[in-house]
Amino acid sequence: MGVITYSQEFKSAIAPSRMFKALIVDSHNIIPRIVPEGIKSVEFIEGEGGAGSIKKTYFAESSPIKYTKHKIDALDVDNCYCKYTLIETGVQFDKIDFVVYEVKFVAVDGGSVCKMTSEYHAKEGCELKEDDIKQGKEKAMGLVKSVEEYLLANPDVCA
Repeated sequence: MGVITYSQEFKSAIAPSRMFKALIVDSHNIIPRIVPEGIKSVEFIEGEGGAGSIKKTYFAESSPIKYTKHKIDALDVDNCYCKYTLIETGVQFDKIDFVVYEVKFVAVDGGSVCKMTSEYHAKEGCELKEDDIKQGKEKAMGLVKSVEEYLLANPDVCA
């Protein structure tokens, strides 16, 4: 089983604590409001949001993926850090066994930088290529931008 690691950084005009709260801590409430055309709802099916919790995201009818389940492996709200694992989806991936994400927001010039690392663990005998995961990376970037725009327009949210 091979592992491919990708790292990305996104700059934001929003403070790290607000971005972290909106995208991680309170995402089950915030995200469905911001992108209802993409995400129908998010709920905890185990735990209440801390390490060990399992979060299930239900996607809109038009999505080829009906749901995903993520297990929160580590959560450090004070340092705006989260590590979580994609453990199940509503579709069978041909080449991916599971994905581990690490997200950290740091303060920079009155805003923040989101540092995200994704480890794609390939199924036995499969080889992953950039095209195999490109769509997921683009959707993640789009979500971050949507959240940033929402927080800019609503300064009291996640304050």
